[in-house]
Amino acid sequence: MSRLTKLDRSVAGRVAVVTGAASGMGRATAWLLADEGAKVAALDVNRTGVEETVAAIVDAGGTALAMICDLADPAVVEPVVEQVRAELGPVDILINNAGIAAGAPVEAADYEDVWAAAIEVNLTAQMRLVRACLEDLKRNGDGRIVNVASTEGVMATPNTSPYTVSKHGVVGLTRALAVELGQFGVTANAICPGPIRTAMTGDIPEEAKQKYARRRVPARRYGDPEEVAQITLSLVLPAASFINGAVVLVDGGLHAKSN
Repeated sequence: MSRLTKLDRSVAGRVAVVTGAASGMGRATAWLLADEGAKVAALDVNRTGVEETVAAIVDAGGTALAMICDLADPAVVEPVVEQVRAELGPVDILINNAGIAAGAPVEAADYEDVWAAAIEVNLTAQMRLVRACLEDLKRNGDGRIVNVASTEGVMATPNTSPYTVSKHGVVGLTRALAVELGQFGVTANAICPGPIRTAMTGDIPEEAKQKYARRRVPARRYGDPEEVAQITLSLVLPAASFINGAVVLVDGGLHAKSN
């Protein structure tokens, strides 16, 4: 049949930067964007993992670039973006996914060190990368930013305040960017994953995962990284131009049950 709708749902040919792309949600997002025809710059400090992510894309006939970098180092951000421009083109889509799990009770001796690391990696690095990509994102009036936060960005649990504060900061940064950049056609949205099967949850025993899911998650399971990637893709489509400043929970109903 002939098309009845007009909005474009293709990211083919667009340049996407995905951080934390060596595994988990970052890898799943990089693969999904590549499946849909995007040219993907996969960034991570883990050389082996990010090279495997990119090798799979290239073997499947896609276009991807592996970049090994620590985005907590402010000196690397601008050069990384310059290399992406040189090899793939200006950035159209930015997925700020990289992060660390950094929890400590407030009375811990190393609390301030944990706090500083959480803020630097989970929040400040996102801000720096947005700033480095900003002119590209504004160029055609259709740039897309997705910042990955966590359900900890909208709630809190004991002994995780450095992580919780950093993720609340991601939500605040996203909303502020949406308000500031919307006039240029750039959208900024946040995703708050709940319990997902990633490296960050890999050390949790399977029995404990199942017990937690049965007790706290209406879906009664942990999510898969690709389920998060699918929501990310939806937010960066050209057709998603009126979704701006949204905070999307991908948590199997965890937050709804908690509230």
